[in-house]
Amino acid sequence: MTTIHQVAEAAGVSISTVSYALSGKRPVSEKTRRRIEDAVQTLGYEPDAGARMLAGRRTNIFGLTEPLRADTHAPTHMAFVLATAVAARRRGYDILLLTDEQASEGMNRVAASNLVDAILVLDVAPDDERADIARSLRSPTVFIGIPDEADGLTCVDLDFEAAGHLAVDRLADAGHTAVTLLGQTEVSYRKSNFPRRLLRGVQSRTRDRGLSLEWATTGVTTTDASAVRATVGHALDRGERAFIVHAVGDVHEALLETLSARGLSVGDDVSVISAAASFDTSGLPVPIDTIPLVPQQSCELAVDLAVQHLEAPGMPAQIHLIPPEYHSAGSVARSRE
Repeated sequence: MTTIHQVAEAAGVSISTVSYALSGKRPVSEKTRRRIEDAVQTLGYEPDAGARMLAGRRTNIFGLTEPLRADTHAPTHMAFVLATAVAARRRGYDILLLTDEQASEGMNRVAASNLVDAILVLDVAPDDERADIARSLRSPTVFIGIPDEADGLTCVDLDFEAAGHLAVDRLADAGHTAVTLLGQTEVSYRKSNFPRRLLRGVQSRTRDRGLSLEWATTGVTTTDASAVRATVGHALDRGERAFIVHAVGDVHEALLETLSARGLSVGDDVSVISAAASFDTSGLPVPIDTIPLVPQQSCELAVDLAVQHLEAPGMPAQIHLIPPEYHSAGSVARSRE
């Protein structure tokens, strides 16, 4: 790795002169600056982030604010962190991960230090306090998720409402007149933006298609398998045979176990659709029709938008919704209701 000492020797100047030229802290003659810049380019020297920051140059670092709380579902959240890091690396950027539970503190800190070129926001709450901070920053900020008050923000996410519509349409087209939605945990509906959006999509489409809807949360902060089994059992006792699941893997497993215990076959006797699943449903004991939530799609678009905002500072803020896709696995049965 090339050092600042080698740059100074190649340019025929002192180390302090190289430092002044790169940081802009003191004036350096144009002739000397050119010699230093030529040496930097020839040797492939990379000044540290602090020097680039002082010189008003890009640091090639994106901040990623992702508060980790006691109720955080780590596999899902880390899938988005990894997808963001990979997307950023492909574009020549590193990620500074901010995990403060008080998310606004970390966001304010890196913005004030000019350590990052842009900020990406994960785990977006309906009333996310980071929205107001983003509106006040000069650094480009992109939300992976959509808060309730999104005016003036650049946001990226799966179109969860459309995903809800798509799931209901498949069941209605199969002749079902009643649907049970197994949703997220109670805390998710309070602290996350996406569960409410999918729920709105399911509610509006069942009204439009004339279907009855029962929906239930699947625990308080984590999955309560007994509550899931009870909800499924009550639906079956009412003669209902159509389920939409918007929850983690163990909720799917509890549903499938309950159906199996009743002697019911998915795709023959019962219809099951997994809506906005962020995990690989192929690992489930029964193939399930899936509307996937693919972290790479939203994270790659978010990184692209951050880069675009850096290149074109006047670019208007906008919400970018990713259309849902339906992957059929034969788990929707014709209604026998």
